[in-house]
Amino acid sequence: MRRRAVRRGLVSYGLLLPSLVGVGCFLVLPILVVGWLSVHSWNLLGPMRFVGLRNWRAVLGDPAFGHSLLVTSVLAAIVVPVQTVLGFAVAVPLARRRGGTAFRVVFALPWMCAPVAVGVVWQWMFAPTGGAIDAALGSRIEWLSDPALALPSVAAVSIWSNFGYVALFFVAGIRAIPAEILDAGALDGASGWRRTRWLVLPLLRPTMFFVLVTGVLTAFQTFDTVYALTRGGPGNRTDVVALRIFDEAFVAARPGRAAVMALVVFAVMFVITVLQHRYFRNRTVNEY
Repeated sequence: MRRRAVRRGLVSYGLLLPSLVGVGCFLVLPILVVGWLSVHSWNLLGPMRFVGLRNWRAVLGDPAFGHSLLVTSVLAAIVVPVQTVLGFAVAVPLARRRGGTAFRVVFALPWMCAPVAVGVVWQWMFAPTGGAIDAALGSRIEWLSDPALALPSVAAVSIWSNFGYVALFFVAGIRAIPAEILDAGALDGASGWRRTRWLVLPLLRPTMFFVLVTGVLTAFQTFDTVYALTRGGPGNRTDVVALRIFDEAFVAARPGRAAVMALVVFAVMFVITVLQHRYFRNRTVNEY
């Protein structure tokens, strides 16, 4: 019995070994390296020097980093709810439509495109001279140069890129709901909206949890689109935290401070994820 248990254990760990190696090399090891960098000073060329908590004090007392966190939080507050609502609104008719593969591909195409390429295309569309949007409106609007419009414009591009991806998960979740439950609601006299409100949405809570968590994580890691559209301008109005980390590490050549910023963002995202998990834990339907 002991030999059999040991053999089963070795086989199990052997099967898990490729995944464990991937997690260790691409998740655990980078976190340890970033933590090690956060207590060292390095200019990317010379030798490293141990500086203790000096980088932490400099970053936590830097108002520019606090501003970047605020900008990223506002961006997430705009993008996540809107793309979730749009994704669900698109998913409901798509889930009822038989086939619909072409429609799902069309909605997923923006998400599959490279973010930098998307940013370049939208930069042309937002251009005040010769831009497609201003030409359609017949007026000149500084979408990316106006401090009041720059962040909403970036948010609009992010929503356009991601809501199709969100819709695909909602389509899968809606199609997984047994038809008997929806038929029972129809027999009880529930209209289409009431079935959606009282049957579909509660049963989609696992999908909703996944969509909201990944949406927040994606919003806090937004970089390529902002880099292509505004480079953080005008006046740091779109200076998201990922762009701030990039500039600190490779432009200012202070990877130690960039590592501190990355760890702070990691802690913020971890706390948000835990709060979302605690909220949905007792509200999630696991079985139909």
